[in-house]
Amino acid sequence: MIDLSFFNGLPVAVLGLGRSGLSAARALHAAGAEVWAWDDNEDKRAAARDKDIPLVDLHTCNWQEPTSLIISPGIPHTYPKPHPVAALARAHNAEIIGDIELLARAQRNAQYIGISGTNGKSTATSLIGHIFQLAGRSVAVGGNLGVPALELEALDTGGTYVLEMSSYQLEITRSITFDVAVLLNISPDHLDRHGGLEGYITAKRQIFHRQTKPRTAVIGVDDDVCRGIYQDLRAAGEQFVVPISGHAHCAGGVFVVEGVLHDDTGGKAVPVMNLREVPTLPGAHNWQNAAAAYAACKAAGIEPPVIAACLRSFPGLPHRQELVAIVDGITYINDSKATNADAAGKALSCYDPIYWIVGGQAKQGGLAGLEPHYPRIAHAFLIGEAEAAFAEALDGKIAVSRCGTLDQAVPSARKLALAEGKTGAVVLLSPACASFDQFGDFEARGEAFRTLVEGLPGQREDLSEWEGALQ
Repeated sequence: MIDLSFFNGLPVAVLGLGRSGLSAARALHAAGAEVWAWDDNEDKRAAARDKDIPLVDLHTCNWQEPTSLIISPGIPHTYPKPHPVAALARAHNAEIIGDIELLARAQRNAQYIGISGTNGKSTATSLIGHIFQLAGRSVAVGGNLGVPALELEALDTGGTYVLEMSSYQLEITRSITFDVAVLLNISPDHLDRHGGLEGYITAKRQIFHRQTKPRTAVIGVDDDVCRGIYQDLRAAGEQFVVPISGHAHCAGGVFVVEGVLHDDTGGKAVPVMNLREVPTLPGAHNWQNAAAAYAACKAAGIEPPVIAACLRSFPGLPHRQELVAIVDGITYINDSKATNADAAGKALSCYDPIYWIVGGQAKQGGLAGLEPHYPRIAHAFLIGEAEAAFAEALDGKIAVSRCGTLDQAVPSARKLALAEGKTGAVVLLSPACASFDQFGDFEARGEAFRTLVEGLPGQREDLSEWEGALQ
């Protein structure tokens, strides 16, 4: 646990007692701070009480005392309306920060690599961490991914924190200037929490806050918004700026063309490796992740041949185009992490023909933008709150079955795929929706899919022999 003894004896408010909030409360308590912890959910308060975390009702406490509010990133502090406790803190000039800010203050001498983007940031973060670990570097990986920041190992000088940063976390992290900052892409998401698209873009741009040379900004140029940010930063010339692309040449950057990773950072495009040989990184979006990881690790001083060797051994992430099984010649892919249309489109571009399981709690825009992928879809199986709306949206475009729940959709998809007998058939869970209508989170949804697939009858192939033939 990270030492936060600089808060010893001081009253500190903590709002939200999920994973990161409870971790922050425990670290502060262990450091001797006077912790005022609160969550509006009684079950969360009970869990904190069981760990001897002091509880104080932050709605009614004396806000003249604490100077800091440690807020969980999921709790709104500005848009669409600030949580009442956040409003009280702001009215009394208490700073509103998150657990990653506490990490930065405690570990000032460490190096930091930050990764953000609407989609792909978990994969890119894990790739960079994987490369660092295999290269023998002192590294800890966390943030929005996996281990809460304050439960990471204390690294200090010589160590590197590789942190996935959500837009929410970037807004409440003040002290980090990332040695390497990666922004993969931007598409509309979480707009209500940022007051619209411009607010969301502003939050994402925070990853480059205060960067000056020799620090490096790595920016995807495959979407218009990020391409504009790249042009702005390059014109300002304050830090080194490396463009990356998953499908097209970009001068002075790292890019992939027809599956081959190229390094043009030295002014001459040099082929590095064929990413089609890495089955855990299918499709142009994952090729962009690989380009980002390569660029970030090279900027951090890892040699290119080492990076390439490490990319080849990447094991992949659960719930992100995860190969679950091949049963009776039908491939089952768990892409439960695809909680919006843009993310689902990345998976839809990788397979053909697709028996698509889609639906849940729809986000703004629904399925808009997925139309170019419809010819790949043999049939859609609709689930969740979005079932009726998606059935209407897909009417006349794709054959659909309204299944309601995942446990109905999986056997229905299997039955139809077997009956139609199409070569290369893929049953793809890529919901383009949040999971909260029927599951606690996307992980629970993905685990349910995996359990259902594991229970299917039929002849299974040995996945250890799979070599990415689906690409």
